[in-house]
Amino acid sequence: MQKIDHTGLSKTTREFLKGIILADRTETDAVTAQDFNRSGLMHFLAISGTHIVVIFGVVYIILTRYVPVYFRKYAIVLSLVFIWMFAAFIGFGNSVVRSCIMLSVYYIYVLLQRKPDLLHSLALSAFVILVADTQQLFDVGFQLTFAAVLGIFWLNRPILRHFPKQDHFIKKIIFNTVSISIAAQLATLPLVLYYFHQFSLISVIANFAIVPFSEVIIIFSFVMTGIIALGFDFTLLNSIYDTVIRWLLQAIHWFAGFDEVFLESIPLNLVEVLLLSALVYQMRFAILKPDYRNAVRMVSVILVFLMTRTIFNIIAHQRDEVMVHRLYKNTVFSVKTGGKACFWIKGGCDKERIMKNIIHPYKASRRLNEVVVKTFPSHAYQVAYEGKIYPLN
Repeated sequence: MQKIDHTGLSKTTREFLKGIILADRTETDAVTAQDFNRSGLMHFLAISGTHIVVIFGVVYIILTRYVPVYFRKYAIVLSLVFIWMFAAFIGFGNSVVRSCIMLSVYYIYVLLQRKPDLLHSLALSAFVILVADTQQLFDVGFQLTFAAVLGIFWLNRPILRHFPKQDHFIKKIIFNTVSISIAAQLATLPLVLYYFHQFSLISVIANFAIVPFSEVIIIFSFVMTGIIALGFDFTLLNSIYDTVIRWLLQAIHWFAGFDEVFLESIPLNLVEVLLLSALVYQMRFAILKPDYRNAVRMVSVILVFLMTRTIFNIIAHQRDEVMVHRLYKNTVFSVKTGGKACFWIKGGCDKERIMKNIIHPYKASRRLNEVVVKTFPSHAYQVAYEGKIYPLN
């Protein structure tokens, strides 16, 4: 990391390089992180299965150029060893270890000369991970990882059938990358809404535009890291990489600027997650065979979801409550009536932090339609409301 800091790369590019290859986002600019989040491209910056697969693929291709076909299985073994060394180098992050285990299990089938089966590999990977750490089952990353892979298995080929014919290597890479991204997004959407309560409608277009170039960016970043680690500093290469990353970040910033399509505080409970998952499941049949029967099934699931959601909204709006929320030294007083709530915060408080950590989560959990934020004096120490005293200190 110190070598990266001493290169001729710009500060923003250095931060990006550390994040995408070394999983170090401690220095990532808050605006850049927010841009990735609001554009639905946070997975691009985080070390994930995509990175591991790309690194494995690059190492494998390099090795197969110098290893005879008869000994090709050694190329697979060495590639697997390399990704595990990479995982150790960046500190065995949970997402990286999961990806390495899944890839290793899949290629063990290949080495044993058995037909690889994605579902079997997925199940065995989950078993190995959960035996090592049962609590991983409740980890958001674990759930999203396996949901994404299942989504790719279930929806990728049906989606790919609706793309133009892949009669060229470049077309094949681009269309496969886009279809995989769409499949993974659809499969993980229920969990994303459940855990994070936010979604950007622009993310579909952003992923469509940016993801096809992700493999090139990852490979370029990996090469740059290797060159820097060896002590070389090529001004021309630095300039090219700097320019590419600057254009990339500008494009992501542009996508993140569409505030109108960024939805926050989206309420969703487990029942709704199951219904949305059923809708994703049914999509495969509707995409493969868009006939009347499958259309009726899709519409039926959607109607059940909307009716269920309406019932939960009605139940939530029947409850009125008065609460005092505390976040560090910040105290917030709120009154909820039906589907509306009014929050009072002290003058001089960090409003942005309060919105993020108190108001938005509360709005999602109570399924509120409207929120009003007001301010009372910073020296206020209690609130009298409907005959009751609520201390603020």
